Amino acid sequence: MVTKEYADESVKLVEKTGRACDRLRIELKRCIKESECIQIDRRPAAECIKASDGSVPNRCFILLSGFADCKRSMVDMRSRFRGRKGDL
Repeated sequence: MVTKEYADESVKLVEKTGRACDRLRIELKRCIKESECIQIDRRPAAECIKASDGSVPNRCFILLSGFADCKRSMVDMRSRFRGRKGDL
């Protein structure tokens, strides 16, 4: 069984809670909250994700992509045998 693992070491440090894709979700929230868009500009998180002005680090978009893949694999019937993508 081959699982897709996320290369960022900080995701592995987050404690498992038993929920699907939870470690990626927690790290994504932390990344967006620490971004310049939220800290300095005081914009909502949804608006920061949609903006492409460079105020959100590229790492956050990589985490977002990994989180979306993980959630999508929960619905995919083929992944029942392979395991969830990106879920550590």
